Amino acid sequence: MNLPNKLTVLRMIAVPFFVVLYLLEYQIAAFIVFVAASLTDMLDGKIARKHNLVTNFGKIMDPLADKILVYSAFCMMVENGTVSGWMLIVILAREFTVAGMRTVAASEGIVIAAGMSGKIKTVLQMIAVPLLLLGTWPHEFVAYAAQGFLWASLIMTVYSGIEYVWQNRKVFSM
Repeated sequence: MNLPNKLTVLRMIAVPFFVVLYLLEYQIAAFIVFVAASLTDMLDGKIARKHNLVTNFGKIMDPLADKILVYSAFCMMVENGTVSGWMLIVILAREFTVAGMRTVAASEGIVIAAGMSGKIKTVLQMIAVPLLLLGTWPHEFVAYAAQGFLWASLIMTVYSGIEYVWQNRKVFSM
C-alpha cells in the first residue's frame, strides 16, 4: 500500500478517536484529531498526483474517508444541538443521490468524476467542523465564523448536488 492510501486509511482510523473525544467533551483534543485527519486529505492527494501514485483504491476510498470523517462529526453535533438535524438530512440526501447516480453510471461502465463545486463543499465542511468544535473559544467571533462556514457548506451542498444531477441527468435514462 502506497503512502497516499495509508494516509486515507489513517483518516478513517482517526474517526472513532474523534468520536470518543467528542463524546467525552474533550473539544480541543477532538479539534486536533479532526484537523490532523483533514490535513491528510490534502496531503494524500498532493503526494498521489506528484509521484503518480493514483490508485483505484484511492479514487474510491479517499472521498469516502472524507465523508466518514465529516458526517460523523455532523452526526455528533446534531445529537447535542450544534447542527440542526434538517441540515444533516439535506447533506446526506445530496450524498446518497450522488452515490446512487455514480453507482448506476458505473454499472454502465461510466465513471463520473467529482466536480469542483463538490470539492469546495468538502473544504467548507472541513473548515466548519473545527470552528464548530471551538465554539466561542478563544473569542465569540469564532462561533459566528463557524455558523457562516456551516451555512456556506450547506448552500454549496445544495448547489453542487443540483449541478451534479443536471450535468449527469443522462444517468436517469440508463
